[in-house]
Amino acid sequence: MNIILFLLIGIAAGWLAGQIMKGKGFGLVGNLIVGVIGALLGGYIFGALGVSAYGLIGSLISALVGAIILLWIIGMVKKK
Repeated sequence: MNIILFLLIGIAAGWLAGQIMKGKGFGLVGNLIVGVIGALLGGYIFGALGVSAYGLIGSLISALVGAIILLWIIGMVKKK
């Protein structure tokens, strides 16, 4: 059950990050990948900063921050 919840949070975070970053979404599968990688990145960043994110909302915020950072990095790489 946890993996399904993790994937759903990843899809939501990827989609939200695409909306926030002005249309840089990649479709359902792409958003899932961006969201899952973003969740891992966000968890790492929050852990390094000593910030704890608990529950569904905390996990979504952590994944969203990671996905936004990931989309920003992808955008910077694409410009070069």
